[in-house]
Amino acid sequence: MAALTVAVTLCSEARLGHLRAQRVRLGRLAPPVPHVVVWLNESPAPKGAGLEDAVVVHVPPGPDGLRLAEGRNRGAAAARALGASLLVFLDADCVPGPDLVPGYEAAAARHPGALLCGPVTYLPEGASLAELDRDPAGLTRPHAARPAPPAGRTVVARDGDHRLFWSLSFALDVDTWARVGGFSAEYEGYGGEDTDFAFAAHAAEVPLVWVGGAHAYHQWHPTSSPPWQHLDDILRNGRVFAERWGSWPMEGWLAAFEEAGAIERRGGGWARTTRAATGQSA
Repeated sequence: MAALTVAVTLCSEARLGHLRAQRVRLGRLAPPVPHVVVWLNESPAPKGAGLEDAVVVHVPPGPDGLRLAEGRNRGAAAARALGASLLVFLDADCVPGPDLVPGYEAAAARHPGALLCGPVTYLPEGASLAELDRDPAGLTRPHAARPAPPAGRTVVARDGDHRLFWSLSFALDVDTWARVGGFSAEYEGYGGEDTDFAFAAHAAEVPLVWVGGAHAYHQWHPTSSPPWQHLDDILRNGRVFAERWGSWPMEGWLAAFEEAGAIERRGGGWARTTRAATGQSA
């Protein structure tokens, strides 16, 4: 069977506009890349959403929120059913650069059995995708917290750097996916499931490889830092992570919440304080 790359994207109603832009750019690739879209809202994806030629998998929320981890598992299963040999996961907010898929394919051939991460640029407010198409080099500013090798080069992460993995843009072959075991469905709502996946990869002795030139571009939208709307998710998922791995993830956000007086150390973990501002964490 010929090698087949399949893109997998999680999406909710709030990010449908971003997903449409992503699909336009996936559609420009030659050969075309089959696309699995995992719809995370309670109701199925609406008609007219522009997903007619995608494989759509519906994964409704659980008791504690959107099921991002289980959504990726279901998306991977759908991609494998299509005959995928390489899985490319893209956040719904991210549009692929023209060399993202070929960059991942080349890196997968060079590093079989690895977890692959390309650079991600956060586009500034007001930056249009038409401008990105005209002058990609002028807008390419990879996030400084992760390595961004030159195009065509790869860097194997140092031991301990799996914590830097993020799920905005990554790829791995289907055998490596099975070796890691997918994402833990214990996570619901926002945060922690991607770091858990990286730790599971490390435990399975799967190397993390930074892939130069496989650029993705995160479309701007309003955010809060720290993400107050996700405070309870972060505490709940942080506890799940700590029980599995012995430490808490998302330390920067936890420190910011603590400084604001919203959480405190309790019993070796973190919990809300009675001083937590109701407006901030709504």
